[in-house]
Amino acid sequence: MISRLACVELLAPAGNLEKAKTAFIFGADAAYLGVPDFSLRARINDFDNKKIEKIVKIAHEQKKKVYVTLNIFAHNRHIEKLPKHIKYLKSINVDAIIASDPGVIETIKKNW
Repeated sequence: MISRLACVELLAPAGNLEKAKTAFIFGADAAYLGVPDFSLRARINDFDNKKIEKIVKIAHEQKKKVYVTLNIFAHNRHIEKLPKHIKYLKSINVDAIIASDPGVIETIKKNW
């Protein structure tokens, strides 16, 4: 039987690369982040694809995880760009995507 404690994960927000690294240094098991186009926290978010790729590499070297938020309330302009972004996230091996919009979730299912 697996202990419930063994399933607990410390998940920290990361608005930029340095904050993600700091979260891992101080014990976070995973960090969540997003890019401004697809994040509700666009003003405090300093990630682009290259920075996400870099933090995924750093995290995986440390046996940590990276979750990417696609937590927007999607409009047509988002939906048009979303498949390419999802395929990119898959190609760099992010550990999970956090989403709530039904249209975004459906697009993730189709493109992951």
